Amino acid sequence: MSLRRIAAAALAAIGLTAGAAEAGQTFDNVRQRGTLHCGVNVGVAGFSLPDSQGVWRGLDADLCRGLAAALYGDPSKVRFVPLTAVQRFTALQSGEIDVLIRQTTLTLTRDTTLGLRMVIANLYDGHGFMVRKDANVADPKGMDGMTICLSPGTTNELVTADWFRANNLRFTPLLQERMQDSATSLQNGRCDAIGTDATQLAALRSQFTQPADFVILPQRFSKEPYGPVVRRDDQEWFDVVRWTVSALIQAEELGVTSQNAEQLRRSSPNPEIRRLLGSDPLLGNALKLDPAWAYNAIRAIGNYGELFDRNIGPSTPIGLDRGLNRLWTDGGLMYSWPMR
Repeated sequence: MSLRRIAAAALAAIGLTAGAAEAGQTFDNVRQRGTLHCGVNVGVAGFSLPDSQGVWRGLDADLCRGLAAALYGDPSKVRFVPLTAVQRFTALQSGEIDVLIRQTTLTLTRDTTLGLRMVIANLYDGHGFMVRKDANVADPKGMDGMTICLSPGTTNELVTADWFRANNLRFTPLLQERMQDSATSLQNGRCDAIGTDATQLAALRSQFTQPADFVILPQRFSKEPYGPVVRRDDQEWFDVVRWTVSALIQAEELGVTSQNAEQLRRSSPNPEIRRLLGSDPLLGNALKLDPAWAYNAIRAIGNYGELFDRNIGPSTPIGLDRGLNRLWTDGGLMYSWPMR
């Protein structure tokens, strides 16, 4: 049997055809509609939170804008759809949104059992706990018997239960869909701690009336890579989302910023920069996008480093160090696949 027939038989065995894998229906619908429907969190500072004018701000919101810029040349062509952890996958499965960019951990079961595809990691995080400073807890083993605020349907709920069970400790879960409700519960004493990823804990604490009264314990208990999620029905759309995120990382690797992208597009002799910014149309043609797709995204929201520093970096109220989210050349995990 030829390799082509073997491949076709393999696809048929899992209920797919080569045509279905390349259908492009979501991609075509998004382009024809002219507006990206982007699922975000209902409100976490530094990631997705409306400002006083109702404009969504944060790392996730900016990624939505960057994707719109790559698609349409206009970062404003986004409809933000706020979703709780319980709502997020159903909204994507039903077609209410085109892409989920909402602090979602990429896991094997989510990637294989929900009819969805985990696209690419855009932030590396880990599960932790925040407690009141006056509880005098320096290690989670001192949290025996506490009531812990958790979001239902998240990996954090599972990680907390597994860790307490493994250490023969007890806790009482207080399940609340909205992180803001958990933050309120911790501040008013309904729960003794919040269990979630460290970046979210820092974001929540930045909004507290008395942030110095609360401590984020240094221990981490899981790997929590965040990234966009799409439906498992359109390889072309998957490619566009994955490579747009990669383009922002590649831009930082090459020293391309929102401020110098225009000049470099006109004058850089570097072939990698020329491909990235569309002077050479190779990459845009491969994705069926305008040659300036990555240039438009970078001009709109900056490279990955700009995106991180502006929304959650050391100079922001969130105050996070790059850590694992540094470029691979600086000891981190951020690494763009070759764009050629």
